[in-house]
Amino acid sequence: MNLYVGNLAPDTTRADLRKVFQPHGEVSSVSLPSLGMNAGLGTGPSRGFGFVVMPDKTQARAALAALHLRELQGRPMTVQMAREARLRRPRR
Repeated sequence: MNLYVGNLAPDTTRADLRKVFQPHGEVSSVSLPSLGMNAGLGTGPSRGFGFVVMPDKTQARAALAALHLRELQGRPMTVQMAREARLRRPRR
């Protein structure tokens, strides 16, 4: 299950998120989109949100319930089930 994690501090790392989510179950991947010229390389400050993938839905739901609005680096995290990405129509 893919979880959206929002309201993150700019200096939050993938390791920080993994450390917070792992006590609730297996974490298969963590991604943090970043700002800047090298955004594709994962350098620069975080955009303030990320995604955590947990293969077990029961564990993911437990993590969501336990971590939604929990503080990480002084900010309450928003944890929700991630929505499917929508394809955008090209602008004319």
